Amino acid sequence: MAVNGLADRLASVRASIADVARDAGRDPNELTTIVVTKFQPASLVAQLAHLGVRDVGENRHQEGQAKAAELAPLGLRWHFVGQLQSKKAKQVREYASVIHSVDRPALVDALRSDEASVDCFVQVNLTDDPARGGVPPSELEALVTHVADTPGLRLLGLMAVAPLGEPARPAFAQVRVLSERILRIVPEARNLSMGMSHDFREAILEGATHLRIGSAITGNRPDAG
Repeated sequence: MAVNGLADRLASVRASIADVARDAGRDPNELTTIVVTKFQPASLVAQLAHLGVRDVGENRHQEGQAKAAELAPLGLRWHFVGQLQSKKAKQVREYASVIHSVDRPALVDALRSDEASVDCFVQVNLTDDPARGGVPPSELEALVTHVADTPGLRLLGLMAVAPLGEPARPAFAQVRVLSERILRIVPEARNLSMGMSHDFREAILEGATHLRIGSAITGNRPDAG
């Protein structure tokens, strides 16, 4: 992986984010860009750190755990953005600063801690396919209440992935409306984790605060190991 190519892609995405934020009347500095490094080597993550990246996302526990351990001296902030098995919850808590995919009561219970707090998002499923991950909107408020009542979790807001084959902006607008509902339960949970390489512009226009961007910055992913 050429460092110059990586730097150019990172600079291009950062410039695009800033332009869209300004078009939306927002301060680009209020947006957090998480570079998702699924299947990418730890050496690329180190290059990103050299280029000023501090927020890195992984969606497979084993891969994220290994990279976080290897790159611990860099002081990166690790975000777990994939579906999480309850039995792996405690291990993910050990290295992830933020968990974006809290989607069911059993996972909330598995993440409970009386000793330390971890930031999290509740993931909403915007489709009828349960395999896509996320809580159905009809069950959202009950799950948010459970998170709020569970020691060791600090709710930042909602996370969502736009449905495949559909315009992204209406989906993100739905998340924004759902977010307004949960503020009655957790008033400080105002953040929205939504928007990836192909739809971050639409997400910013609908109020996204955390963008999860992979290939637009890292380039094509290597084959899974």
